[in-house]
Amino acid sequence: MQNNLEKPMIQISKVQTPHGEDINSLIQSHEPEVLNHLLNERISAESPAAKGVPKLETSNSAQRSHEHDQKSKLDVSNPELITYERGYLKCSLLGGINMQQTDRLRVTLLLERVPKLSPLHSVRQSGLDLYNDNFLQKFTRSAAEKLEYGTSEIRLLLAHLIEELETYRFKAMENKRNKLGDAKPRVLTPERRKAALEYLKQDNLLKQTNIDIGKSGVIGEEVNRLLMYLCFTSRLREQPLHMISLGASGTGKTYLQEKVAELIPEQDQLEITMLSDNAFYYFKQKELKHKLILIEDMDGLSGNNTGSNGALLALRELMSKKRINKRVVSKDAKGNMQTISLLVEGPICVAGTTTKERVYEDNANRSLLIYRDNSSNHFEKVMDYQRRYSAGTVDAKTETEIKELFKDMQTLFKPVSIRNPFAQELKIPQEVFKPLRTNTHYLQFIECVTFYHQFQRELKVDEQTGETYIETTLEDIAAANALLKDVLLAKADEISGACRKFFERLKSHLKESNQQSFYGKEIRKDLRLSYPTLKRHLLQLTINGYLKVVGGDKFRKGYEYEVVSYEEYQQLKSNIITALDQALEKIKSRSSVDQSGSKV
Repeated sequence: MQNNLEKPMIQISKVQTPHGEDINSLIQSHEPEVLNHLLNERISAESPAAKGVPKLETSNSAQRSHEHDQKSKLDVSNPELITYERGYLKCSLLGGINMQQTDRLRVTLLLERVPKLSPLHSVRQSGLDLYNDNFLQKFTRSAAEKLEYGTSEIRLLLAHLIEELETYRFKAMENKRNKLGDAKPRVLTPERRKAALEYLKQDNLLKQTNIDIGKSGVIGEEVNRLLMYLCFTSRLREQPLHMISLGASGTGKTYLQEKVAELIPEQDQLEITMLSDNAFYYFKQKELKHKLILIEDMDGLSGNNTGSNGALLALRELMSKKRINKRVVSKDAKGNMQTISLLVEGPICVAGTTTKERVYEDNANRSLLIYRDNSSNHFEKVMDYQRRYSAGTVDAKTETEIKELFKDMQTLFKPVSIRNPFAQELKIPQEVFKPLRTNTHYLQFIECVTFYHQFQRELKVDEQTGETYIETTLEDIAAANALLKDVLLAKADEISGACRKFFERLKSHLKESNQQSFYGKEIRKDLRLSYPTLKRHLLQLTINGYLKVVGGDKFRKGYEYEVVSYEEYQQLKSNIITALDQALEKIKSRSSVDQSGSKV
């Protein structure tokens, strides 16, 4: 008998060459080292002599190469470097993709073979629009030649890549839209709802509101801060008010706006620093409805500082007409051109800041104008608060609690019709310029005060129409008059607010120094003004007849000026206040006669 010899351990392996290549073509087009690389990456092959023999241990790259044809993955862990692998090809998108322009898919593409056998086996292309079929075909042919790879495989890779990128972009845009535009409404517990309702039912509501606004961290500006808060509250009405804060740079215009906006629920706000011409048209149809639009600086909506670009035009239309509609040309799914309508609905409440009242006059005419307090007393109050905050002596917890209470109150207000039974007897002063819009603002602000007191008003029903409403009271009118006196005064003044403040400072300085006339150079030094600012104010005052030239010349010492009237502003202020008070007293007198049962 023959001795039973042990069968030798036979391991059969195979070398996998890239698709479309064999050993001969590889030797001709590559360095000899490629053979060593392929041998190192070999994998085991089943044979009758090798049944039951474990496969050779292979590297991770060899295992992946066996699965590449079946698996592919889009890696978006780094949005600025998106990668995609399929088969023996890998795509890298340098700089990611544009999430806004959905009608194109322009990328900077790096396409390379895996494993990379040579530095030449990579293709880079910037500005490649994956939706442009002509460019895509040219790129495919060029890449196939450089990578020494089949065009069909590259075309298939790009087709899968486009599908993956479209899915990724759609999900990312949907998540962003849900995060920004569909914020969850504020939900109140029974205890917080009760506290907010009790606050709104208390006596002297406006007075206490103003006090608590100050406790929330808004220092000084007692009239402006309450005026702004009521204006922001009007966003919930069908006829909201708008506001522009004016003042020199560094006087705290944006600070006041931001601090008062902290009393409004976050989901009711939209803060804008800069906006392109057509951006307003691409909001959802009802995304801006009853929103507070906060514009940090009006210049952000007007890159050329002309105040006439598309963003400002759309904003004015939303303020006035409460809707904007634009027709644009687009392609349907089949590539056919069609006209679609971009409709965005209001109403909205707009608040912005600027140093350029005249530049944005069209927007200012639609808004209430407030001028920041530039007095040294106000600045000292603000700086004292800053010092206390830095020292940690400010009660930040109380400030936060007040802000949350105000946000809770905002969620309780409901749309309600308001009727002003005294409206026909309310007339704005004759001195006011542009009386039509000013009169509208005056009546709307009175209604806004009534709206804020809705939980203290009896809900009435019109027997003829069945409409429910609340009525304006004389107290509402008196409160509105007190808050709007400076606003109406600014509307009646023919010079700008900054120029008016300079003029009043100038008159006080001349009285204190017992001067009848002055030179520009002297005043610039005494009042600490820049030459361009002084020149602008003097020109405006001279043109409008508030100053007259009494001597001097242009080249030596300059012109000598004299004030025409020291009492003109006080007279204007007296006329405004008198007109408002007289109208209110007349209504009170008639009301008292009616209540006594006498015939009017």
